Amino acid sequence: MKDQTKIIAALLIGAAAGAALGILLAPDSGSGTRSGISDYVNDLVDSAMGKARSTADNLKEYGNSAVERAKSKFNGGIDDAKDYASNGASHAKSKVKATADDLNDSIQQA
Repeated sequence: MKDQTKIIAALLIGAAAGAALGILLAPDSGSGTRSGISDYVNDLVDSAMGKARSTADNLKEYGNSAVERAKSKFNGGIDDAKDYASNGASHAKSKVKATADDLNDSIQQA
């Protein structure tokens, strides 16, 4: 792991351990302590679920964006191919017409 990742992991573990020890050592009854631990764990779970939803939404948005970009590039390529083919066909028609006109002129002059 990178040094920053190790530091962040150590800080998170230390914060969780400190919170757990604070709850366990607080002058509260057993049911109050269990309730506090339960609330803390539920808050952690809710936070993790919120982050997971947010990450899933971001990934979905990124995926949709990537699909739209790919469609756009694909459709642009198709349009370019259509234009190229149309220009090629027009060029071929004009060449055939010019050749036919030249041949017609040659026949009429003979």
